[in-house]
Amino acid sequence: MRETPGAMGDRTARVLSARLEELAAAAERSGAAAPAIARLLEAASVATLNAVALDLLSDADARTIWREVEERHPVVGDLRRAA
Repeated sequence: MRETPGAMGDRTARVLSARLEELAAAAERSGAAAPAIARLLEAASVATLNAVALDLLSDADARTIWREVEERHPVVGDLRRAA
């Protein structure tokens, strides 16, 4: 059975949120200067852009997900800007 576009968008948003939360937790455990985590955040950022380009996620939803994660975990914003 095929997923509806809405279901795919919801799933994409949940996966992105979970991935960013995992990366934030890893960054907080290892310290903000971890280059490997910065690269993973950069990859997540590219994946987000691709999801928006493929209409799997709206631009507004993507920005909201990133903003909420950065509010809960400021290290994510710091590493993302450093990448």
